[in-house]
Amino acid sequence: MNSLDLYRQARKAAAWGIAVSLGLGLAKLLGGVFGHSLALVSDAVHSLVDAAISAALLGALLVAQRPADNEHPYGHARFEAVAGSGVALMLILLALGIGREAIGTIGGDKTMPSAYTLLIALGGAVFQECLYRYARRVARETGSAALLATAWDYRLDALGSIAVVAGVGLARWGGPAWHWADHAAAVVVALSVMWVGGTLLWGNIQDLMDRQADPELLMAVRFEALAVEGVRGVETLRVRKVGLEYLVDMHVEVDPDHSVKDGHAIAHAVKDRVIDHFAPIRDVLVHVEPSPDGADVAGWPLSKPGIDRDRLRQD
Repeated sequence: MNSLDLYRQARKAAAWGIAVSLGLGLAKLLGGVFGHSLALVSDAVHSLVDAAISAALLGALLVAQRPADNEHPYGHARFEAVAGSGVALMLILLALGIGREAIGTIGGDKTMPSAYTLLIALGGAVFQECLYRYARRVARETGSAALLATAWDYRLDALGSIAVVAGVGLARWGGPAWHWADHAAAVVVALSVMWVGGTLLWGNIQDLMDRQADPELLMAVRFEALAVEGVRGVETLRVRKVGLEYLVDMHVEVDPDHSVKDGHAIAHAVKDRVIDHFAPIRDVLVHVEPSPDGADVAGWPLSKPGIDRDRLRQD
């Protein structure tokens, strides 16, 4: 799968997120307002924010896919991680707003929620869980950190809807003494959103700081480099994630008696082999060094390590 296909799949998932989240948000909002359920209204706000986040993600993917230019010689792919950080920040702000409203109004109007709010919340949970599973699968296939953040937001919305079902049920059939349960459900939604927002923000910040790739990918890239004729060792290997793709920097050791022309040819062979074997890798920068005392490759596996393609991307 090439980079164009990766971005196309991610954009399609974002578009589905806009449509489903917007429809659910409007349904929950109307049901919560007319059904007198603060928890469902809070869940509706979450779904509407999901739609806005998905729209922002779609725009970010369009920007990230733009080719390199004079001002951005490395391309615009890192904007995808910036968008992922923005999604996480929006989740944190959303959690604070929901929690503040739930706690601040706990002693207010004690009108019993309507029974149909339970059906709306339950239906929302089913739709959001399906959307989460679809978006998470696409995020794993494409390696999109921003889409993964959005997928977890869908899962939180589903869990929040289940909390709404529990809270509204207790408030409706538990009597006036259980009115607080509707507000407690809203607080549960807020806490779950806060936790995942913070976790995703930290992960995206790590990508922006050029965190080293997983050991499994490093071993696989090293193996392919060592398989090139003339390569005697890999001294340095750095792999960083940029948007949906990876950039590789490596130092390979060759026979010190090789000519500059031969070393250049070996470097190009390494680059071509690594890119051919790993679709998410966009570019490889190879620096050639003389091997010490003419030493040959030693201590590395003679057979290709098993590679879990999903683990080369986000979990």
